[in-house]
Amino acid sequence: MIAFVSGGARSGKSGVAEALVGEWQAARGGERYYLATARAGDDEMAARIARHRRERGEAWVTLEPPLAFAEALATIPSGSTVLLDCLTVWASRVMFEAGLAETEGRAMLARGLTEARRRNLALAVVSNDLNEDVPPRDALVWRYLAFLQVLHRDLAAEADRVIEVVAGRAIGWKGELP
Repeated sequence: MIAFVSGGARSGKSGVAEALVGEWQAARGGERYYLATARAGDDEMAARIARHRRERGEAWVTLEPPLAFAEALATIPSGSTVLLDCLTVWASRVMFEAGLAETEGRAMLARGLTEARRRNLALAVVSNDLNEDVPPRDALVWRYLAFLQVLHRDLAAEADRVIEVVAGRAIGWKGELP
């Protein structure tokens, strides 16, 4: 089972995804894994990461995967439940930190989704919908948004569930609501 949970910044999408993962884990058993894509590059981000860890509590096994998150999924026991948070940050690392082309980023995402299915992992992927604003004038920002939207389309096509979160409310676009 793969779910794609998107929404605007601070819309409540992580909470919806965490609840979904909790439901899946209760039904499936096993451990709950949190794949964190952010890095503590400054004090503000370090504080946000610490706050998120406190809020999640001890019920999660937290992994900080490399860009090729399929490798991290390969270490997780089959049948486990996984939350990847978030694709937005992962995409920025692919593009800006690793300098990879769109095709390489798309292939890495596809490998991760294939690995999740192969290992019978229940995987929820969270991402920000950044395309609701006025189009950016900066060419690099425009290229990043285009890359992120391609990843979103790829993920939505592969996912069993697609959920958009608006003001804390889940709207189901594909599959069942949590």
